[in-house]
Amino acid sequence: MAATLTGVASTQEKLLRARAASVRLALLSTEEKNALLRAIADAIEANEKSILAANREDVDNSGLEGAMRDRLLLTSSRVKEMAGGVRDVASLPDPIGETLAEWTKSNGLRIRKVRVPLGVVGIIYESRPNVTVDTAVLALKTGNAIVLRGGKEAAQSNQRLVEIMKGEIMSAVPGVPDGAVELLDSSNRQSVNELIKARGLVDVIIPRGGAGLITFVTENSSVPVIETGAGNCHIFVDESADFEMADRIVINAKTQRPSVCNAAEKLLVHERIAAEYIPRIVKKLIDAGVEVRGDGKARTLAAGFHVGPAVEQDWYEEYLRLCMAVAVVANVDEAITHINRYSTKHSDSIVTRDEASARKFLRGVDSAAVYWNASTRFTDGAEFGFGAEMGISTQKLHCRGPFALAELTSSKYEIIGTGQVR
Repeated sequence: MAATLTGVASTQEKLLRARAASVRLALLSTEEKNALLRAIADAIEANEKSILAANREDVDNSGLEGAMRDRLLLTSSRVKEMAGGVRDVASLPDPIGETLAEWTKSNGLRIRKVRVPLGVVGIIYESRPNVTVDTAVLALKTGNAIVLRGGKEAAQSNQRLVEIMKGEIMSAVPGVPDGAVELLDSSNRQSVNELIKARGLVDVIIPRGGAGLITFVTENSSVPVIETGAGNCHIFVDESADFEMADRIVINAKTQRPSVCNAAEKLLVHERIAAEYIPRIVKKLIDAGVEVRGDGKARTLAAGFHVGPAVEQDWYEEYLRLCMAVAVVANVDEAITHINRYSTKHSDSIVTRDEASARKFLRGVDSAAVYWNASTRFTDGAEFGFGAEMGISTQKLHCRGPFALAELTSSKYEIIGTGQVR
């Protein structure tokens, strides 16, 4: 099975096929695209057994444990969620052809700015096979071809999912050339290097994974990059916080799925409530299996519990496991300063009853998603109503936060005249 997608055609041949397919995809109607996505969703559910078998092979051979194993693992419920996400994308409005602005000049020229596909999207990612489907269907809905380069640890899962999608594309949409969804060889880094240097064949690269992968791609790509970021996310419990609400938010943000980028890694507590709140929340974190580290003040206040020392590197680190560092801050201003210094500008939250403090936090924290009285775990394309996502962009151009259909478009101007010359 491994040779059918990754061993026959070279990276260059696959990129050329994707470029050719992108021209046809851009012309598909909304009805054709939605029918295709619904067919893909049905096929994923119908092929659940073979998908789980391929995934089991990956998991058994990966040697991964803990959070990283969880990122790789597919279950029956996760396959159903995957198919549900495809149907959600199919039900969303199609941004292609949307008129963004329109006006008529004094000389009679009518100018219209409309959304168009980007063309060929390349995505480089690690572990999570659901990304294979999420990103492909978002690309197809927006008339883009996609070139996938997953991690070698998920090679069999990704291959099976791409086989299913390619089969539906060829049968559901006559006339679409092979190449709408391409999967590159993941056995070595050469395919990554070829993809990120394919200027002219690929229009944008999206790296989605750990800090090392993202840094490598952004520093070496000659193709424009939309940078997705690691998630060193914070929760600040302010002096007026409802403790029960704060407990729910902290425990959910840390423990609900610690291996993902929107899980909280750091907890800041206002000094006026620290003596009461820190022992309370540290106990609950430890009871939930979380390793707790703290600054000097936090460790003193939690003296009855095992809290390790947090060194400077801790404040920068994305743990991606059941570990959380706790610090005491003087006020909301110090919390904002701390977050803007150490965070990855992903997702950060304040728990407070005080609207003035909340508004200051929302304005002052320079992150893609900033919350008031809610868990950071909601930074997700599906949770935002996008159906799925390409990733969470932590840069400020061309998009920021969870990005999906609208962000997979560019624009062009259509100018209609009656013979005007200049």
